[in-house]
Amino acid sequence: MPAALPVYMPWLMTAGFGWLYYRRIRRHFGWQPWRPLRNGIRIGILSLVGVMLVFAALYIPHVALGIAAGAVAGIGLGIFALRHTVISPRDGRPGYTPNPWIGGALALLLIGRLAWRWYGGAFSQGMGPGMGNASPLTLALAAALISYGLVQAIGLALRLRQPSA
Repeated sequence: MPAALPVYMPWLMTAGFGWLYYRRIRRHFGWQPWRPLRNGIRIGILSLVGVMLVFAALYIPHVALGIAAGAVAGIGLGIFALRHTVISPRDGRPGYTPNPWIGGALALLLIGRLAWRWYGGAFSQGMGPGMGNASPLTLALAAALISYGLVQAIGLALRLRQPSA
């Protein structure tokens, strides 16, 4: 029976990634309750990934411009989306309604890019020596998503912070 497990592994991983992306995209639509602890954890994780992208830009020079352009675009989109985020409490709970088009479009753009790279066989070849397989466009989209998420999370934390009583 253990020999049959690897046959199902790609399907399980695909389903797992699909579930993660579904949850991610679902957060871009409709009213969302404010969860300060979850938001703080999100800020920490996104900051860590942002630092890793900076290191990638330093150690893989051909992707540095893509990462920088993606980060600038993500910051601009994040600020624009924050201006279009509606803060509205429901049933005594603080919450917000994000702009669904910007965040959803960024998430779908990254999924489309990853699917395109997967279709082209980029992930089946492995990274190889020198990480020459790293794509500036893919990392630009990742940097845009990370910086967009950071701006959103920090902006929401500032807008929804509770006054100290």
